[in-house]
Amino acid sequence: MSDIAIKVENLSKQYRLGQVGTGTISHDLNRWWHSIRGKEDPYLKIGESNDRTTKGTSEYVWALQDINFEVKQGEVLGIIGKNGAGKSTLLKILSKVTSPTTGSIKARGRIASLLEVGTGFHPEMTGRENIFMNGTIMGMNRHEIASKLEEIVEFAGIAKYIDTPVKRYSSGMTVRLGFAIAAHLEPEILIVDEVLAVGDAEFQKKAIGKMQDVSKGEGRTVLFVSHNMVSVENLCTKLVVMSQGSINFTGDVHQGIKQYNYSSNKELLINIDERQDRNGGEVVRFTKFQITDADDHPIEMAFVGETICLKFGYRAIPNLENVVIRIEIKTFSGHRLSILNNYHCSSPFEKIPDSGTFCCKIHSPTLAQGDYEINAKCLVDLKEVDSIEKIGTLKIQNADYYGTGKMPNIKDGILLQQSYFIEKSLI
Repeated sequence: MSDIAIKVENLSKQYRLGQVGTGTISHDLNRWWHSIRGKEDPYLKIGESNDRTTKGTSEYVWALQDINFEVKQGEVLGIIGKNGAGKSTLLKILSKVTSPTTGSIKARGRIASLLEVGTGFHPEMTGRENIFMNGTIMGMNRHEIASKLEEIVEFAGIAKYIDTPVKRYSSGMTVRLGFAIAAHLEPEILIVDEVLAVGDAEFQKKAIGKMQDVSKGEGRTVLFVSHNMVSVENLCTKLVVMSQGSINFTGDVHQGIKQYNYSSNKELLINIDERQDRNGGEVVRFTKFQITDADDHPIEMAFVGETICLKFGYRAIPNLENVVIRIEIKTFSGHRLSILNNYHCSSPFEKIPDSGTFCCKIHSPTLAQGDYEINAKCLVDLKEVDSIEKIGTLKIQNADYYGTGKMPNIKDGILLQQSYFIEKSLI
């Protein structure tokens, strides 16, 4: 279709481990012998998925396997996944830094990429010379590049150092210049990897704004890889979630981020049984901690206003009565925001099993974006029998809490539902 900017079909990338070159002479001869007989490459049928958690036995590994997706003109596609998921390999193939083993990519227009700090720069050349070199590589003439020079320098904030060799730039300066070049030389497709994390908060905000202008205002396509879910939520119109070289999800950004957080129970289950920095633990002992969403899926983070459940595994002396769980939510700077307990909101637990899980469901929490410390205590007959501080971290990501399309930029606070109006009479 005419509005498709990028189309990726059956894309796979295989690497041979422990080798500098492409392979051995015997492998090359074997490939050649299969090729002249019109047969498939024999080494495409072997290899393991890109799972970094286990040590494989094959000398081949699939960094990417059977990747398929489309990006329309003007879309901002977010690509997320854990380290080793294949995100950077995919972007390198799209940027023509490396070639796929199988599959095809169709892209309409010029592609500008910002993949790693310093990529595309000659260290001995000045910032000005590197701008012209990058523009020339993209097919622009000298006059076209010169017309954008002032904007690039101003955006990067390096006017004082524009005629200094790039090798003397800090990593932050290098990233700012690289992004400014990629964004201002008017590519049809802009590819940005996690390198923005090197820049300060002010530049990151500036870069996000520029990418929004590029996509919405100029109708250009953006591919954005990041571990910052707030940036992904604010910027992207479509999301791809990757894991071990494959795509697990393609579609709505909010749903994709939620799926990304649906990791295995084992990963998100914190074992606190052996913790020694506790008070008590003989009558009742906290053993595990986990945070889940409203559907009981373990999560690493929650969005503002989403229902969550704090779960505390325990073991205890049988048939204890008058058991109270007290949960404290604090900022990491030490400010207490809330104390939750079953004594005030319902009643103490009676005759609890000798092992189980205490659950505290928080309906539509109004905590603003930030990371919060969870402390927990267990009381029997109002006497403390177990207490652990920093039992876990509650991560809250920004969301459209007020339903206005605007997200409050507040940290370490509580959001309150509000309404505003004007009365004609003066009080």
